[in-house]
Amino acid sequence: MDTMQALMSRISVPPKLLGDPAPEGADLDELLAAAMRAPDHGALQPWRFLIVRGEARARLGEVFVDALKKRDPAADEEAIEKERNRPLHAPMIVVAYAKVDPSIEKVPVVEQIVSTGTAAYNIMLAAQAKGYGAIMLTGANAYDSTVKSALGLQASDAIVAFIHLGTPIKQVSDKRRPDAQDFVSEWTG
Repeated sequence: MDTMQALMSRISVPPKLLGDPAPEGADLDELLAAAMRAPDHGALQPWRFLIVRGEARARLGEVFVDALKKRDPAADEEAIEKERNRPLHAPMIVVAYAKVDPSIEKVPVVEQIVSTGTAAYNIMLAAQAKGYGAIMLTGANAYDSTVKSALGLQASDAIVAFIHLGTPIKQVSDKRRPDAQDFVSEWTG
């Protein structure tokens, strides 16, 4: 698959449509190597990746439940079960986070986070090129201090995405994409 084909055909595969196998071995190594090609102002290498698979997904579900109960002590059983099961839909989750260093004036925090987001996107493109499916998700858990702490992250770290990975179990239809010209203008000074 050439670069333009990969970009123009990229789709997000919902987690419930991702089955085994997830990328492993050389395939996973290539996905992570693709992440290293992200733009990186200042050569800070802010990106970090936690691989969550197997039984660790159920433990992550319990972390999500704990975080939900702290955010919303009145959460009902349906909401609790939704959080518990959230990590179980795909066979692998890669938690992409930025190891942010706010003391570097030359490279603002936003650039460190954008670099990590680009690295995460490279993982998605590489996964699709190798026949896997992926989706990047965030939600309240990405911004929750309980989740970050349970994952061993620092308060200053920023979870950019939970990348769900696996093999698509059925064809996913592409959604209608906007015309790029609707978002472009020319500045002439």
